[in-house]
Amino acid sequence: MTTATDLAIYLEIATEAALAGGAVLQQFWGKLENIQEKRPGDLVTEADQIAEKAVLDVIGRHFPEHQILAEESGHQGNQDSPYLWAIDPLDGTTNFAHQYPFSATSIALIIQGFPAVGVVYDPFHQELFRAATGLGATRNRQPIHVSGIQSLANSLLVTGFAYDRRETNDNNYAEFCHLTHLTQGVRRGGSASIDLAYVACGRLDGYWERGLSPWDIAAGIVLVQEAGGTITAYDQSPQQLSSGRLLATNGHIHSALSHELLKVEPLNWSPPTLPTAP
Repeated sequence: MTTATDLAIYLEIATEAALAGGAVLQQFWGKLENIQEKRPGDLVTEADQIAEKAVLDVIGRHFPEHQILAEESGHQGNQDSPYLWAIDPLDGTTNFAHQYPFSATSIALIIQGFPAVGVVYDPFHQELFRAATGLGATRNRQPIHVSGIQSLANSLLVTGFAYDRRETNDNNYAEFCHLTHLTQGVRRGGSASIDLAYVACGRLDGYWERGLSPWDIAAGIVLVQEAGGTITAYDQSPQQLSSGRLLATNGHIHSALSHELLKVEPLNWSPPTLPTAP
């Protein structure tokens, strides 16, 4: 059984790890020399790799018996452990590569399949978001709560687009346009962990996205839930980390946003042929 004391300890270690990763991102800001595409639209840099090592060093030093799921190095550690650390050392790599300051280090502890601890650190705005089940959510150690917006018409939403959006009709374009007309606006930040942190602290009222990995969203899920928000699948059934889809809101607009998402018809189109790099 995991106690509140245990969770508080895990939260402190996750914080240490996130700060270590964020320090690396600051060191590499504007100094990248090696930007690669793992697949079209999915970048990786030396900052991702070195920040991940810094995070893994912290987690491994404190919890060598736990298992790890990290974006760059994949699964490692004790695969029988009920404790799984989901790590994104640089969430928002494309932003980072273009020196657009909207990126973060995201650390989550998933216990027996459920996100229980989450830390998102944005070193460019010096914002540290933390949460653990039953312990509340904070920004820079001060309590945060989701917004009180009651309707879609008065809401500000955020979403994102999967790396394979050029090749698939399951691309979120139709939903983006549809909800832009029903709300005060829809933003696209380019960092799922920060998007969720902003829902948690009331800057945004709702978020949906597809094509996500557990390391993208696990920390943010804890933040939103502990800040009083609601997390589900698009149809309001329980969210599954393996599904790649997520609906997160302040709770007040959840049913309305779910209803609108489900009634949008897919945008069927033929992706243009993109020129190859010389």
